[in-house]
Amino acid sequence: MFIGNIGQFENVCRMSSADFEILLNLIEPVIRKKDTNYRESISPKERLAVTLRFLATGDSFTSLMYLFKISKQSISTIVIEVCRALNEALKHQVQMPHSTEGWLQCAKEFEEHWNYPHCVAAMDGKHVMLQAPINSSREYYNYKSFFSIVLFALIDANYNGWRNI
Repeated sequence: MFIGNIGQFENVCRMSSADFEILLNLIEPVIRKKDTNYRESISPKERLAVTLRFLATGDSFTSLMYLFKISKQSISTIVIEVCRALNEALKHQVQMPHSTEGWLQCAKEFEEHWNYPHCVAAMDGKHVMLQAPINSSREYYNYKSFFSIVLFALIDANYNGWRNI
């Protein structure tokens, strides 16, 4: 891979190499492509790294193209494929409470950890820059004057993510 040492790796991917390897082992069979007689495929490691960099920084595909030496057209496909694989592999790792007691426990943890009563989750969002989709007009154009989708995250008091809340 293009990254020389651990510090550079963590700066680019925004996670430890051990966590990266765990994710890679979960999704590698799904995102691996076959080599052909004409070209070698982009490795699962590079596919995951470019996706993590995109999600962590919101860099444009053009910027990522220069960093990873992969065409922006390929990056646009890779990001979608890897995100789908990550979602499928991790969807059972993140669960929300299913009972009143569970929700009360969440509120208790927020009050104990953060001195914030009557709270069960925290939410934040980020505009993820993207190339304007074909025939999208201005649907994806935001008030910050670029095309984007909004990524929202919902977490509990211990920084654990929830889905379908």
